[in-house]
Amino acid sequence: MEFINEIEMKLKELGALMIGYSNVSDKLPERLKELKYAITIGIRLSDFIIDEITDKPTFTYFHHYRTVNALIDQITLRGLLMIQERGYKVLAVPASQTVNDLADKYSGIFPHKTAAVKAGLGWIGKNGLFISSQYGSRVRLGTILTDMEVPCSNLVIASRCGDCNICVKSCPAMALIGNSWSEGCDRSEIVDAKACSDYMNSKFKHIGRGSVCGICVKVCPGR
Repeated sequence: MEFINEIEMKLKELGALMIGYSNVSDKLPERLKELKYAITIGIRLSDFIIDEITDKPTFTYFHHYRTVNALIDQITLRGLLMIQERGYKVLAVPASQTVNDLADKYSGIFPHKTAAVKAGLGWIGKNGLFISSQYGSRVRLGTILTDMEVPCSNLVIASRCGDCNICVKSCPAMALIGNSWSEGCDRSEIVDAKACSDYMNSKFKHIGRGSVCGICVKVCPGR
C-alpha cells in the first residue's frame, strides 16, 4: 500500500487531477489478460477553451486537445517506469490512438472509459463520453495496465443522464443514438463512431486534420 501511495503522489505531482483503481480482467483482449489491474488518471480540460467552441472546433481547442494528450502520456509513462522498476509487468495505454487493424476500426487497444467507470469515477453519457462525477465531460483520461495488485472495489455508477438529450440534439453528425448507457452495453448502442469520424473528416479537415469536434463536450451539463 505504501508503494501505491507513492505512485499516486507522483502522478498527482505530475498533473493528474483524478486517480482511480479497478480490476478490468473481464474487459481485456486475450493478449493483455495478465495485466488485469488498471490505474486511471484524469486531466481537466480548460473551461474557457471548451466554451469557445460553437458549431465547430477551434484551432485553440485542437492544440489544447493534443497538449493534454501529450501530458497524459508523459504521466502514465512515469507511472509505468516506477511500477516496472519494482518488477511488475505494466503497459501505458496511449491517451489517444486509433488502431486500424482491430475489428473495430474506431477504437484503441483498450478503452480508457472502461477503467474509469469501473473505478467509480463517473459514467458514460449519451454522447458516448466519460462523464466525471466532479468535472463532467470536460476531462481526458489515461490508463496504466499492470499485474501489480491495486486496491479496487469496482463500484460502477449508473448513468445520470436521465431525460437530458442536449448532446443528441446538438451533434451535427447525428451520430448519437439517444440511449442511456448501462454497464456492458455496446458502444454502437450509444454512438455511431463511423458517422462521427466521417463528419469530422469531411467538415473539420482544416482544423486538426479532422480529428476533433468537441461540440458534445461543450453542451454536456453532466456532473
